[in-house]
Amino acid sequence: MFLTGLAALAVVPTLPTAARDLDGVALFPLVAGCFVAASLLGGVLGGHWADRAGPQRPLAAGTALAVVTLLVSGASTSIWQLAAGRFLDGLAGGMVAVTINTAIGRAYPDHLRSRALALMSACWIVPSLIGPPLAGLVTEWWTWRAVFFGLAALTVLPALIVVAVLRGPSWAAASQQPSGDRPSRPPRPPRPPRPPRPALMVATAVSLGAASAQYGVSGWDTRHLLFAAVGFVLMVVFASRLLPAGIWRAAQGLPATVLLCGMGSGVFFTLEAYVPLLLVTDRGAPPLVIGLAFTGAAVAWAASSWVQGRLLEHWPRHRLVVAGALVQAVAVAVAVAGTTPATPAYTAASAMVIAAIGMGMYAPSLTVLSLAHSPAGRQGYASSAMQTTQNLGQTAVLGVSSALFNACLGSGATDAVSYGAAFGLLLAPCILAALLAARARST
Repeated sequence: MFLTGLAALAVVPTLPTAARDLDGVALFPLVAGCFVAASLLGGVLGGHWADRAGPQRPLAAGTALAVVTLLVSGASTSIWQLAAGRFLDGLAGGMVAVTINTAIGRAYPDHLRSRALALMSACWIVPSLIGPPLAGLVTEWWTWRAVFFGLAALTVLPALIVVAVLRGPSWAAASQQPSGDRPSRPPRPPRPPRPPRPALMVATAVSLGAASAQYGVSGWDTRHLLFAAVGFVLMVVFASRLLPAGIWRAAQGLPATVLLCGMGSGVFFTLEAYVPLLLVTDRGAPPLVIGLAFTGAAVAWAASSWVQGRLLEHWPRHRLVVAGALVQAVAVAVAVAGTTPATPAYTAASAMVIAAIGMGMYAPSLTVLSLAHSPAGRQGYASSAMQTTQNLGQTAVLGVSSALFNACLGSGATDAVSYGAAFGLLLAPCILAALLAARARST
């Protein structure tokens, strides 16, 4: 998780510069969207692979693939190669995230899961402190390619060691033990029949739909609108096959938990995408400031996650979800205020930090609830569903906000009004999540 966080946080601030050097600024939404779309596919494949053979194999594969993606992206000669590298990176990241959650679900007892998840969040602290600012300086003083190649050189040896450990027989045997049960406990009831594994075509269709939608929102003409429409149709038709039944009506238990994950993730990801864009295009902020904003958000997320895992571990999880959603609503309000010329230039940057505080309470609590609601031996399915709806939420919320933003610009509105409309739209999922949190309650 430490290696994943270092690569993820260091690479993101360099992508706008890379897109500019590769003459692909117009396709920048596709570069960002490829990562999200592939994460969706990687989460589905990793979750079902973990249920069939244990989490060690998909985790090892994702770790190795993460190094390859850095080399592919760093050697990019076109925006399409950079997009391909980001796609592979998303595939690896989705597999790693799901299999880590699955391993925690199998290896830790119920009362320690929140602490283990908080530890995973804490692994982002050092990368968040050094990754974005250092990457910004390297990009400004040298080249963005040095960031990718440097990360590959830094992580290849630890990645090989991790793969070797995960392939060891002792770790493989330990990872097969269900849910961290102690030998003294009575045996669990027989496992229910596993639902059929979704076809690869279904996961691929959803992933392609997400990528198509992200490409569609990068422009405002007939061709882009067609891609956006096709992408959203594919996601609507096929996504329900990857998610728990009853998700669209927020049924009690796992369906509501999974739906809430998509809402919160969509709000945070949209703020993370548009706040830096606002600072660069409307406020003239330097790249180093953008990196520091990402650093502050990552630290705030980790600190909030630590608080919920240590100091608030006895609170009902659904109440922490309500608190996180309300904090996100405050972040949205701050972002809207930051679009007005009367506010300081970097007011909007604080919205990223506030939203990260909300996500630090929101995301781990939903993960704990999803593991509590998952059937015995099906933690991989629950983690995969959470990863899928997280990526779908990012795509859908960002897509709708982008469409509103472009519509405002097309109608002659100012940049401040367009950004304000895109941010203001995010209040709806925040309020809805706070209202629906009780449906995710664990009995």
